[in-house]
Amino acid sequence: MGYYDVKLMFPVLMLTAIGIIMVYSASSVLAFKKFGTDYFFLKKQALFAIAGLLALVGFRHFPYKYFKIMAYPLLIFAIILLGAIFIPGLGYSAGGSARWLRFGGFTVQPSEFARLSMIIYLSYSIEKKGENLSNFYIGFLPHVIVLGIFTALLFLQPDFGSVVILAAITWVMLFVGGVRILHLIPSVLLLLPFAYIYMVSAEYRVKRLMSFWDPWQYPADEGYQIVHSLMAFGTGGIWGAGIGKGYQKLYYLPEPHTDFIFSVIGEELGLLGVLIILVMYALILWRGIKIAKNTDDNFGAFLATGITSAIGIQVCINMGVTLGILPTKGLTLPFLSYGGTSLLVNMASIGILMNIGKPGTRGHESGVRSQGSTGNWKLATGN
Repeated sequence: MGYYDVKLMFPVLMLTAIGIIMVYSASSVLAFKKFGTDYFFLKKQALFAIAGLLALVGFRHFPYKYFKIMAYPLLIFAIILLGAIFIPGLGYSAGGSARWLRFGGFTVQPSEFARLSMIIYLSYSIEKKGENLSNFYIGFLPHVIVLGIFTALLFLQPDFGSVVILAAITWVMLFVGGVRILHLIPSVLLLLPFAYIYMVSAEYRVKRLMSFWDPWQYPADEGYQIVHSLMAFGTGGIWGAGIGKGYQKLYYLPEPHTDFIFSVIGEELGLLGVLIILVMYALILWRGIKIAKNTDDNFGAFLATGITSAIGIQVCINMGVTLGILPTKGLTLPFLSYGGTSLLVNMASIGILMNIGKPGTRGHESGVRSQGSTGNWKLATGN
């Protein structure tokens, strides 16, 4: 079967296994009430995990360099999928947002695929432009235009969380690639007024922002999710209440098996369980950075950087929301939350990482080579 990175494989499989168990624990009561069986979400998550494992193995053996010729087709396909959400009969809405496509009995979330396609496109484009990245019209503007297309389609859903993640990934990859800081920092500052206008343009967003500062002042409405999430962590203590014995998932904590599964873990597995989860994620990020550093090929190094950044950013945002550090935003926790598209894309991404890190693509001379006039972030292992 070839080389498999055990140090990367172990935490991914560990998190996926924990996710299956905790999805069942968090959703059994809800599933029984809605579908008449408490195994509904468990069965689907287990099937997603099997499909994800097959995707991991498949992409581990798929030469990642072929993604170079697939960069633009994948980008166009992702845009088509995001646009198809608004076609009657294809798009599926839930919770006031149209974020899914429905095919038969399955739903697909195009934003997950769009994230990976953007990473592939950026990796190809950054490597191709090389030293010209310091040029505003070559290294910065084209990538921002592509990001703008995705942002517009995501805002229409609306899915502000995916916009933030996609923008953060783009910023990180352009920074690593060598785009000038003088181009990147002003772009963030220019976006702040638009972000403010967006936040205050709807009453529920204003309330959500106010509840972020003090959720206990709004325990019955906008602060409800954070209050019950913090209560879950508080009652978990060091050892936790035990798997299946959590209280907040019983119609108190909204979306306990998706957006707030980390809160359920905190209540049922306690501080010990939370620390285990953090260690598993830390191992994944560490291996991703190592692969990016030790890869001879720049395209592979950028691809590894993008994939690792995407997982890390999503983990930080989801955990930040459940702990009340960030405003409430609906985002899944990689490998743990219920969701087929998310699990499939993340497992496939790990397979790509393994393919990049396999013997023959790792070297000691260079990783992400210094590009552009600034040489922002040298991941070179030699000097």
